[in-house]
Amino acid sequence: MKRIFFPFLFLCLYCLNGTATAQRIKGSDTVLPLTQELSEMYMKSHPSETVTVTGGGSGVGISALMDGTTDLAMASRRIKFSEKIKMKQARHEPCEVIVAYDALAIIVNPRNPVRQLTREQLEAIFRGKITNWKQVGGEDAKIIVYSRETSSGTYEFFKESVLKNKNYMSGVLSMPATGAIIQSVSQTKGAIGYVGLAYLNPRVKALAVSYDQGKTFVYPSVKTAIRKEYPVVRPLYYYYEKKNEAKVLPFLKYLTTQEAKDKILQLGFIPR
Repeated sequence: MKRIFFPFLFLCLYCLNGTATAQRIKGSDTVLPLTQELSEMYMKSHPSETVTVTGGGSGVGISALMDGTTDLAMASRRIKFSEKIKMKQARHEPCEVIVAYDALAIIVNPRNPVRQLTREQLEAIFRGKITNWKQVGGEDAKIIVYSRETSSGTYEFFKESVLKNKNYMSGVLSMPATGAIIQSVSQTKGAIGYVGLAYLNPRVKALAVSYDQGKTFVYPSVKTAIRKEYPVVRPLYYYYEKKNEAKVLPFLKYLTTQEAKDKILQLGFIPR
């Protein structure tokens, strides 16, 4: 059962016993399902505490941390230098914690016969250099490219790891959330996109990827990520204000318990 947070009730409880606390967590859609599950578990073992979790993207979470509307910012990328400067100018001191690791899966429609692509082919597709599936061994059909929007940490990581910091094609279709990419790719035969491993489902097909120019192709999975065989793996982060450390520390400590680590693995992420 999900907890509903009533600000007035919380205030009264706090005034009576001084023990009830509430935490706000906001940001990355990749980290969202993991945090939702962990926060539910945490609240069951800490009945006096309430945790509210919302998505919106890594950039949204970090912006919320800057303006004081969240206690923890979820991010699927490291905080940018420009964001650090802004926080320093506003006399904020962000602290970083790695929550878990995530494999980024390249997905196509299940009806697409293509099963594997090299990093170079992916770069050419997402930059608009390869536009037809027959160019990579598939059918004669236009490639429809889906991406996360620019505020997403997944967008940034894909650009860095797969595109080697080159720009996406101008005609890329930007989606506001990972679920939207899953839906679009599942409904469009010529589509391609990318999602966190935990979001994979039978409605889409993950491709094997090669980072050694086609010598070795590896499918994304928790096992291949742990063995460091799958090449597209990234850390996932929480950021918080140094001055609020005492408030968020109990939840962060809970993430190191065996119970939390087991849940992280169960959800398709790799424990730190």
